[in-house]
Amino acid sequence: MIAAYVLLLISFGGIVYFALSGHKADTGKINVWFNGVSLLATIWLAVNVFNQGTLLSEDKAFLVDSFNVYLIVLTAFIGFTTSIFSSPYMAHEKELDKLTDQRLKMYYSMYQGFMLAMYLVLTTNNMGVMWVAMEGATLATVLLVSLYRTPESIEAAWKYFILCGVGIAQALFGTILLYYAAVQIGDGENALLWSVLYTNADKLNPEILEIAFVFMLIGYGTKIGLVPLHNWLPDAHSEGPTPMSAVLSGLLLNDALYAVVRNKMLVDGATQTHMAGFLMMGFGLLSFLVAALFLHRQKDIKRLFSYSSIEHMGLMTFAFGMGGPLATFAALLHMTVHSLTKSAIFVTVGHASQLAGTQSMDKIRGLIRTQPKIGWGLLIGTVAIAGFPPFGVFTSEFLVLLATMHSYPWLAPVLLLGIGIAFAGLFRHIQPMVYGEQPEGQLPVKANLWPVIIHLALVLWMGLAIPGFLADWFGQATTLIAGSSPL
Repeated sequence: MIAAYVLLLISFGGIVYFALSGHKADTGKINVWFNGVSLLATIWLAVNVFNQGTLLSEDKAFLVDSFNVYLIVLTAFIGFTTSIFSSPYMAHEKELDKLTDQRLKMYYSMYQGFMLAMYLVLTTNNMGVMWVAMEGATLATVLLVSLYRTPESIEAAWKYFILCGVGIAQALFGTILLYYAAVQIGDGENALLWSVLYTNADKLNPEILEIAFVFMLIGYGTKIGLVPLHNWLPDAHSEGPTPMSAVLSGLLLNDALYAVVRNKMLVDGATQTHMAGFLMMGFGLLSFLVAALFLHRQKDIKRLFSYSSIEHMGLMTFAFGMGGPLATFAALLHMTVHSLTKSAIFVTVGHASQLAGTQSMDKIRGLIRTQPKIGWGLLIGTVAIAGFPPFGVFTSEFLVLLATMHSYPWLAPVLLLGIGIAFAGLFRHIQPMVYGEQPEGQLPVKANLWPVIIHLALVLWMGLAIPGFLADWFGQATTLIAGSSPL
């Protein structure tokens, strides 16, 4: 578990360093180094899990197993590639006088604070600490959303803080109920340790666990962006800096869903029913369909892809709720390919907005003529997230559809309808932005598209053939969550 401690210490060190050192010309590059070292630590941790199996610290405070280890690596990878994009992007924002040195100092410090919170959510064995870490991520991202200090960004930050604050309070009450159920069967000191709860799940009071899960789903579901708890997400994406949008969609939503799935595993063991799964299926399907419809009404390019994130998180929630080896495997794969694709899209969206000088989709035109790399990046990213073969999103959505046809065939047409509506909503907006007439005076901007190339290449690879080690990870995680492997 040394690698886990190193990982947390690196991010904590980043917070302190950026808070004390102030902004310098090479601050963005130093942030890249911090995230690069964190990525190496997560690979070290993954190798340990691969060789030794589940890791539990001596004090039982930290747990790393086949479920969370791949999310830890994914979090570090996206944090690293986004920091590569972030460095020149934020420097350009400063050149435009949108940011001061003091705000850039806070940006990089809170970037590391957000990463620390995400790592803690994934590595902790304590359900109470998980809640604290999720709240810490909220506080860090609230400061990032309001970074530009415009009336709109401050309003978005307050909406985010209030809605997610109320939501996370529901999760706290659910955690208290979980503790209450646990102390009835054993040691109160270890009552919130997930490893202890999971081992003794069949002894927990099922009625209390059912009530607790309702509060957990509402609380953490707010962070996932499940309808009708989603209103903060489009505003937070559209008003904050674009690198923050990339890590929000690529990381925070995944970690909130991870918390829900961990709790579902406890409820399933306690109740021996599908109650938690049905709730997740209902909220997931509602979010999937509502977000697909709302894609057609958007005028802001960041809001467009934030609703796409809600759509895909709804599909993942639905798949995890459905349960079973195939649906669970598909949900894990979809978490991965969605995170990679959506973070890549937000990189191109950030550059497209800088190029056009606006986020309004009515005014972003002729990207492929002005700067082909940005235009092609946005087009291919949209093709991938819309579920076109041979990209990995197509593979994961196809597996979700197969699992639905097997378990709930009457819902398969609903999923197909939602996918079709979402496809139309995306391409009715993207086509004129990429291929429209180039506005007069529109000039190329300095763009770093290596994260886009790397992410989309990985998503294409996972669509053509899932790497053996990744399939093995997914298979082990599926066995842990669903009780059996699809492989």
